Amino acid sequence: MLEFSLPCFPRTQNKRQAPTRKLTLTRSIAALLPLLAAGAVQAQSNADSPGTPNTPPASPAAAASAAAPSRASKAPTPAKKAEEQPAQLERVELSGKASDEAARRAATASKIVIGREEIERYGDASVGEVLKRLPGVTTGGRPGRGGDVRMRGMGGGYTQILVNGERMPPGFSLDQLPPEQLERIEVMRAPTAEYGARAVAGTINVVLREALAKRLNDVKLGVSSERGQLRPNASWSRSDKLDEHGGAYTFSVNAQQGDTLDDLHSLSLTRNLQTQAESSLLTLGRTEASRKNLNLNARLQWKLGDGENLSLMPFVNASRSSSDNAQTFSRTPAQPGDGSYVFDRSNTHSDSRFEMARLNAQWSKTLDESRRIELRAGLGRAHGLSDTRTEEYLNAPGSAPTRSQQDHSNSHDKNWSLNGKYSQQLENEHSLVAGLEGEGNQREQTRDCLQNGSTCRGQLEFGDELSASTQRFAAYVQDEWSVGKQWSFYAGLRGETIATRSQSSAQTVSNRSSVWTPLLHGVWKFDEKSRDQIRASLTRSYRSPNLQDLIAQPAINSFYPCPDGQLCGPNSYDHPDRAGNPNLLPELATGIDLAYENYLSKGGILSVSAFARQISNLIRNQTRLETVGWASTPRYVTRPQNIGNAKTYGVELEAKFRLDEFIDEAWPVQVRSNLSLFKSSVDGIPGPNNRLDQQPRGTANLGADYRLRSLPLSLGASVNWTPANTVQQSLETEASTSRKVVLDAFALWNIDRDISLRLSASNLAPLDYSNGSQTLTSDSLISKTSSGPSYTQWQLRLEIKL
Repeated sequence: MLEFSLPCFPRTQNKRQAPTRKLTLTRSIAALLPLLAAGAVQAQSNADSPGTPNTPPASPAAAASAAAPSRASKAPTPAKKAEEQPAQLERVELSGKASDEAARRAATASKIVIGREEIERYGDASVGEVLKRLPGVTTGGRPGRGGDVRMRGMGGGYTQILVNGERMPPGFSLDQLPPEQLERIEVMRAPTAEYGARAVAGTINVVLREALAKRLNDVKLGVSSERGQLRPNASWSRSDKLDEHGGAYTFSVNAQQGDTLDDLHSLSLTRNLQTQAESSLLTLGRTEASRKNLNLNARLQWKLGDGENLSLMPFVNASRSSSDNAQTFSRTPAQPGDGSYVFDRSNTHSDSRFEMARLNAQWSKTLDESRRIELRAGLGRAHGLSDTRTEEYLNAPGSAPTRSQQDHSNSHDKNWSLNGKYSQQLENEHSLVAGLEGEGNQREQTRDCLQNGSTCRGQLEFGDELSASTQRFAAYVQDEWSVGKQWSFYAGLRGETIATRSQSSAQTVSNRSSVWTPLLHGVWKFDEKSRDQIRASLTRSYRSPNLQDLIAQPAINSFYPCPDGQLCGPNSYDHPDRAGNPNLLPELATGIDLAYENYLSKGGILSVSAFARQISNLIRNQTRLETVGWASTPRYVTRPQNIGNAKTYGVELEAKFRLDEFIDEAWPVQVRSNLSLFKSSVDGIPGPNNRLDQQPRGTANLGADYRLRSLPLSLGASVNWTPANTVQQSLETEASTSRKVVLDAFALWNIDRDISLRLSASNLAPLDYSNGSQTLTSDSLISKTSSGPSYTQWQLRLEIKL
């Protein structure tokens, strides 16, 4: 059997003597051509002397390239032996783009690039499952389900999420994007002027499929299963040329349906510190949900001539979902004396739909060899509709509900963006970029709430119509320059203003904040040809309050509802109402990042990085007793508040390499591993667990994959670990979550060059997932725990290249 391989160096060369100097693309091509020639001559020699010992077999390509010149030479001079003719090489064209490691190495500001191969490796069902394996990235929610994405363990909006460099409208989450529609993922650990400074923990920019100048026609058909619930999915991606002048397009569509079945049990224990009397509430719940999702995105690009380029990028997302939740409640004592509303069963049915459409356009023009301008514009609309009906019962099954509540909300969002950027290459290796940005979001929302057929009390106080708008304007300038061949620097300054305004029939709320963020990055290479380099960054970033935190209308706790058409009575600390806070200030963070990187000769990287952030105006939800308009007595209300200062720091280790890089004669197994450790403290809250909300002490990943030589089969597995976590959220409340261990594996069988079959398993060793809290007030101790099992998700997918 013949094999063909094209290594960077001859196979007979001793691995320890392999040169390690960096090759540019031109020098790489120049170095490869003699090797191809040598391979062709060697193949012909092997063909003439098949019995020669210790000689590797010739590949088909090498044999063909050697045979062709021989036949050509024999024709004009048949009397002359083939081996006496000079070898003639056919023209060889090599094309490609920089590897993920090369793009990461070349960036002045720290950037991790995840390409198509890495995104598709495990056949993940959501973007969150792809991101969880990256250094310092954690996800919330149940194991194997993706969830909200957090860098450096920092949740609650500290991580900036972008799609094609743009912020998405409210109601959109990364889990709505299938991995098949992604071209690459860019992870920036420190903010930059161009991408924005709302990135205290970092930025994740998801880039959708890009137009290619070559033909691509891929179809993927799959079905997954979790706990007996089938989830079919299908995707189609197509790329081709539009014309012979460089125009190209790509089109990608994905449809999927997901059904879930979850059990969740919770227990609340309350002990009165004065009388030592105890009460409990046990809740047993099951939720059945179904979701259908359709995603479509495209990119069309034209070369208009004279250095002009135009691109159009439409993006459409539509989803439908429904859920049924059934709960039973057991109380001790059966009739508490605190005035709470008593029911022992509840059923909730919800239906929702969401549609979003956005069109982005990008025009660029190269003015001359050193100057370039770029304009980007976007328009979008989104529509969300939800209906929820809750019925609560007491006593025997089949009886009429003791309370029913219907909620109907209808929201319309409009958004726009307009960005301009000017780039100029100056003398002395300076690259100057300046830009202006504008962005606006407008939301119109109506809500109808009926309790037992009458309008809900909170709606009486604040009306059923809400209009809210957010406008953001920014200006930035940045300069990248190289000092010799070892030093690279980046300096940037960004100014940003955000104005928020909401209006209802009962009140008008406005908020305005402005932030200036200076940014400085630097890279130093040990020497001109070194694979080692050191990065350093000194930055300022911020976190702005989201619209919901500023304008959220009161949500009255269902255990202490208002009587029909009347003011509410008192509630308890552990069952508060919820509302927004229009007076929130943005959080400001001053940060430093340091990193050492070693890029390996066979691809891969070894790195260690450290970071620190000093945060002011920290936002955290606080529960307080307030005098409110919807109650005749003070009520406990949870609102976001600026509570003071905090600091966080950590270390992130990463090792990504081929096993034979370090062990001679080892199989070329690809190993990916990382370990991140975090620590933080919040001023004014006692330790030892006074950390940032939701931040664990660390996270770790270990994975490996290998492509068999004897079979067209690739195998791989990875494990993701996040330890149990306890956070002191306030002076009164401590919250905890269980450890999370997720084991994934895949097997990819290449049936032929164009057809492959992938079997994936997520969460192979399922564990129960739980969270809880403990609250100590002046007169009571309240403990809450909730837990539920997780399950393995299997997926079988057929991948076809047409």
